Amino acid sequence: MNPLKPESLCVQAGWAPKKGEPRVLPIYQSTTFKYETSEQMARLFDLEDNGYFYTRLQNPTNDAVASKIAALEGGVGAMLTSSGQAANFYAVFNICQAGDHFVCSSAIYGGTFNLFGVTMKKLGIDVTFVSPDASEEEIGAAFRPNTKCLFGETISNPSLEVLDIEKFARIAHSHGVPLIVDNTFPTPINCRPFEWGADIVTHSTTKYMDGHATSVGGAIVDSGHFDWEAHADKFPGLCTPDESYHGLTYTKAFGKMAYMTKATAQLMRDLGSIQSPQNAFLLNLGLETLHLRMPQHCRNAQRVAEFLQQDERVAWVNYCGLPDNKYYPLAQKYMPKGSCGVISFGLKGGRDVSIRFMDALQMIAIVTHVADARSCVLHPASHTHRQLSDEQLIEAGVRPDLIRLSVGIENADDIIADICQALNQA
Repeated sequence: MNPLKPESLCVQAGWAPKKGEPRVLPIYQSTTFKYETSEQMARLFDLEDNGYFYTRLQNPTNDAVASKIAALEGGVGAMLTSSGQAANFYAVFNICQAGDHFVCSSAIYGGTFNLFGVTMKKLGIDVTFVSPDASEEEIGAAFRPNTKCLFGETISNPSLEVLDIEKFARIAHSHGVPLIVDNTFPTPINCRPFEWGADIVTHSTTKYMDGHATSVGGAIVDSGHFDWEAHADKFPGLCTPDESYHGLTYTKAFGKMAYMTKATAQLMRDLGSIQSPQNAFLLNLGLETLHLRMPQHCRNAQRVAEFLQQDERVAWVNYCGLPDNKYYPLAQKYMPKGSCGVISFGLKGGRDVSIRFMDALQMIAIVTHVADARSCVLHPASHTHRQLSDEQLIEAGVRPDLIRLSVGIENADDIIADICQALNQA
């Protein structure tokens, strides 16, 4: 049989029940798993056998869902985390330690900007932020001998800048490091970064993958393409013996699964940001309809963006599906089927008018969330990004008047009607 298409993977991948087993992925709601001999358990702890012994490291429900996400992205392996923030932290921390450095697009989610620029610096890991629109020479100039990776978001939250994945991959590889891409907004339904040279993909599964605002979670996926051994001096954590596992070397013992095995056996073991089996189960339900929801989000967002662009009360609209948008050519290259359902725009009159507009909305809710089946709205400068200074806001691509509108899967006419009545009151 030919490889399954993404629509079929959403429904079928990850869980393949055998005779007499449940057709629906079960929730293995257990902290621990029974074995018959001490030797069996010992081999698991030494990474000599595959299996389950404690849910902080691995759980059958979680692994089935991670396998589905890996299949959708075209990766060799994946792991679930307790949040998207945990996924981004693990993805970088798995190859960085105190004294190391990495380069990151400045157009990223405010929480990730703070994680990388403040919290990880306290761990001795430095970062240099670069404009994603900068030239290859300018971005390359940010690299140092101790640089271990390059990071960016496919579509930045909330500035909605589209990453030139091929350019970023070319820069990363020319310096002997992997490209890590957060693919949360388009999801693998609309964009597959591995096909454009990315090496590792992260997700906040809280967003479109779950799709219903029921469970917080994250995921890391490895393409298996990056040759860690070719740059062994840069990645001793993967390419030299790990004394906590009797001198085992991940690249030699696990090959293409070295990165994911280390993330599980080391980081999840010690830091414990595991996704609960219950949340993984709910995530799987969301994944089963991801291929149906994403086109509807995109269709609705396109209509709303076109409506806003025509309204004289709107100062500006940013949506890469609009032909006059700066990122339209990149969006057509990387996401020809559509990008996502998130739009940013500003109203004439600035911040005060924006707040009055949001307060007047009836169906569209003000929530600290995005990429939900239900339409929702947020003012990042007042909410998610309020910890950033004005200078940092501008650097992150967030204007003070920016309204982030996450267009849901309701009827587009109803969404536009709510926006129109709120504009009349603002």
